[in-house]
Amino acid sequence: MSAEFSKEAAARYADDSRGRFETALREIVEIPTISVEPEHKPDMARGARYAADLLASMGAKARVYETGGHPLVHGRFETGAGRPTVTIYNHLDVQPAEGPDWRTEPFRFTREGDTYFGRGTTDDKGPAISALFGAKYAADNGARVNIDFLWELEEEIGSPHFESTIRDHAADFATGSIVVCDTVWVSRKHPACPAGLRGLQGFRFTLRTGETDQHSGTAGGAARNPQAEICELISQCMDAKTGRVKIPGFYDDVVKPTKQELEDMKKSGFTTREFKKDHLLKSLRVDDPLEVMKRIWMMPTFEVHGIAGGYTGPGVKTIIPPSATAIVSCRLVPNMKPKKIAKLVKDFVKSKNPDVEVWSEHALPGYSAKTTGPYADAIKASMKFAFGKEPVFVREGGSIGAVLSMESVLKAPVYFLGLSLPEHGYHAPNENYDWQQARGGMMAFAEYFRRVGEL
Repeated sequence: MSAEFSKEAAARYADDSRGRFETALREIVEIPTISVEPEHKPDMARGARYAADLLASMGAKARVYETGGHPLVHGRFETGAGRPTVTIYNHLDVQPAEGPDWRTEPFRFTREGDTYFGRGTTDDKGPAISALFGAKYAADNGARVNIDFLWELEEEIGSPHFESTIRDHAADFATGSIVVCDTVWVSRKHPACPAGLRGLQGFRFTLRTGETDQHSGTAGGAARNPQAEICELISQCMDAKTGRVKIPGFYDDVVKPTKQELEDMKKSGFTTREFKKDHLLKSLRVDDPLEVMKRIWMMPTFEVHGIAGGYTGPGVKTIIPPSATAIVSCRLVPNMKPKKIAKLVKDFVKSKNPDVEVWSEHALPGYSAKTTGPYADAIKASMKFAFGKEPVFVREGGSIGAVLSMESVLKAPVYFLGLSLPEHGYHAPNENYDWQQARGGMMAFAEYFRRVGEL
């Protein structure tokens, strides 16, 4: 290892870069890139332009690609022809941020000691900029690898234009391997990398039994109540206390975890107490740590997100509503097929209540990640270089639609090097990121690029 890539030199670079890092994070966090809200479309374009300018200011060639929706940003550190190329994926769009639980203004960057508050700080702008600073160090210090960045601005809405855009410009995005920097450790005490992602199949159940609200005193007892019937239907689909899905065949394709996966989970640093604290939960369905981890990473789910219909204002309005809608989704594990689950759910619902309309939405398969080979070994060594411990391979309970698209279109293996922590509050009020993870991220990515250049 050259002197430039010693741990001490990389740490010194990170510390010297802190002011510039915080400025960049401040400026991009204060652009409200809320992809789901149409009124923020100008902010999406502004965020993309800022991101391209930031890449260029660090020495990368940068371009903004129009997609038919929100833009896509691509940057490249070109170090030499014939060298391998590695692509780092992040997203720069964010969830909405409203409500009384925010202690600071969500789109005003706030530093409290070593912690940075603001929507997007950890999901996913802070990790993106950490990786960028690591790339700058690697490129300036002789890493023999070309480093690309692919920054999406539609991840939070399901990446509707991502795959078609990278397919249309596949030659521009050609790469030898991909690293996704959009995942969460289990505990600050131990680095963790996902060995898989859960997929998703969304649904909308709608039941209409009338045309207008009806007085419960004149029609109640004879009129059907769609709100009550939707509640009954959901209870037929799943046991609310245990989470067990009652739909026949739902679990047929679930693959049991291996002994090695279970051992890695046991070493991950996960505790039920910290999980409840990080997610502000008063209680769980189960308390055994291993069982909780299996449920959030390795088992499918049936979740109810909302039931709409009827009266929800102050006081009591004694009406029977004409319709009701339930929004639900199933998280899927690798080997489960969204189309198969959609058919199972639709057939089951129709067997219980033929009048319910079932709409399928947001289909995405699960993903099995690679945990062996030279790239995985480089990630393990790089995280140990930066954080002092090799990562354990666990699973990620969420979904990242771009992963399957990149592997399919770019024909390159996908790996994961995430930097966020459970306490950082993905999608939650008071979302935050911290200097310890940013600093370690710069060092880990710099070392990773060095190692890939030597493969």
